[in-house]
Amino acid sequence: MFCRRFPTLHPEMKRQPIRSVLMRGVTLSALLIFSTTMSFAETTDAPRWQRGVEGQRKADLGDGTLLNPILAGDRPDPTILKDGDDYYMTFSSFNSYPGIVLWHSRDLVNWRPIGPALRKNIGTVWALDLCKHDGRYYIYIPAIPPDKPWSLFVIWADKIEGPWSEPIDLGIEGCIDPGHAVGEDGKRYLFVNGIRKIRLTDDGLATDGKLEPAYDPWRYPEDWVTENFAPEGPKLFRRGEWFYLVTAVGGTAGPVTGHMVIAARSRSIHGPWEHCPHNPLVRTQSDREPWWSRGHATVLEGPGGDWWMVYHGYENGFRTLGRQTLLEPIEWTDDGWFRAKGGDLGKPLAMPKGGEAVPHGLALSDDFSSNKFGVQWAFHDPSADEMKRVRYGEKSLELAGEGDSPATSSPLTCIVPDRAYQVEVTMELVGDAEGAFLLYYNPKAFVGVGFTGEKAKTYQYATTEDWASVPLKGRTVRARITNDRNVVTYHYSLDGGATWRLHPTRMEVSGLNHNVFGGFLSLRVGICAMGAGSIRLSDFTYRAIEETP
Repeated sequence: MFCRRFPTLHPEMKRQPIRSVLMRGVTLSALLIFSTTMSFAETTDAPRWQRGVEGQRKADLGDGTLLNPILAGDRPDPTILKDGDDYYMTFSSFNSYPGIVLWHSRDLVNWRPIGPALRKNIGTVWALDLCKHDGRYYIYIPAIPPDKPWSLFVIWADKIEGPWSEPIDLGIEGCIDPGHAVGEDGKRYLFVNGIRKIRLTDDGLATDGKLEPAYDPWRYPEDWVTENFAPEGPKLFRRGEWFYLVTAVGGTAGPVTGHMVIAARSRSIHGPWEHCPHNPLVRTQSDREPWWSRGHATVLEGPGGDWWMVYHGYENGFRTLGRQTLLEPIEWTDDGWFRAKGGDLGKPLAMPKGGEAVPHGLALSDDFSSNKFGVQWAFHDPSADEMKRVRYGEKSLELAGEGDSPATSSPLTCIVPDRAYQVEVTMELVGDAEGAFLLYYNPKAFVGVGFTGEKAKTYQYATTEDWASVPLKGRTVRARITNDRNVVTYHYSLDGGATWRLHPTRMEVSGLNHNVFGGFLSLRVGICAMGAGSIRLSDFTYRAIEETP
């Protein structure tokens, strides 16, 4: 029988004596919280990741092995490009702007952010494709512009760091999930959901033909439990005489056994395509597995000549973290097909051969001495001029108020990578403003505490709970959120963190995910400024809470 032990603070936090930690308001009751969510960690030994900056999870275990995810937190629909010895990857950014943050690696496991490629709000963005052709970089972007149907856009740059062009609407309506490929005829094509294809002009910035069927995907048995058939996410590569087409089917959320990876091949970009005899190459078989709804894969060669598959999945019991990026080895068989050989990804795997490790990850703590928008911070569904609300001072960020609640304020958000963590920020109210410190999914789903200068509000599942408000007089407050495996505790201090007050309401937040609220998002740290004034932020800190099996 497995006995779950209590979480411990990461060693970086142990620099302070435990008495000091307790004096700051982290009571034993707050540290000994049990999550009500049935998770993988409760049914077997908790995974033991390497710990990186701020105690964040790190896949590279330092002993020649890795433990997924390679990028923790909400990094869905990964699109990855091998460019010589370098690898570049980006993800669906949905309603976050600046968006489409690019990451760099040289070994497929350790990654560092470069910066955002998209600053203009073109709507909800997801399942894009990053590619390079004739020395130029391209990102093909599906988006839902306001009050318009789905459309495909493209941006380009001569250097991966940018500058990136303004988005160009390709006029391909009703399509998502583009996959770029160059045929044996030297022409460029986009494959899209369906699975359909359309020819592009030689510069890749316009269409040169009509949308047409390309492949009738392999079908799984009707009695399999899936969300829906939904063939999507086509990614193509060429090896030898064959084009390989890798596709997702089964639906990306819903039942954990739905999403899967299939493949086909053809000697021509125009088909005919034959189904892989090993289909499905990847599929979650049971809700007891550590990773759910695995799919949306890209296959590529590693730095040392071995081959790999990159895709996303939900972590068992932690849908709140969104879909995270996973890495699985593949093997080529004598008949020219390939198989996945990583299993359920619950155990360490051998690192890719060759390559070199870049410093991994991103420190989330921010003293606001530099602009980290588009790398760490993003607005949720901002207006075109949302950055006008932002003004940097001496190690501070002033955010002008907007709206009258977190649902209407376009909050400042930050992706979190860990199952248990603690965040703090100092918030000063300026003028007639209210501030809020939240865990934010979307305007219909958030929790947290708000500050008016006279009281501390309670936001519980997108509702202001007046009965749970408490008197709190002060224009400057340091607020703390502790999320211990989906159980959330709040503290606040009026003396800069010397003494802390426990907020009387705790919350369980495992239900704040796509299967309940839609949108394919994650539960992020959020900061809101509301009303006619502004809030001045300083000293934002993030610390992971290390889990002990």
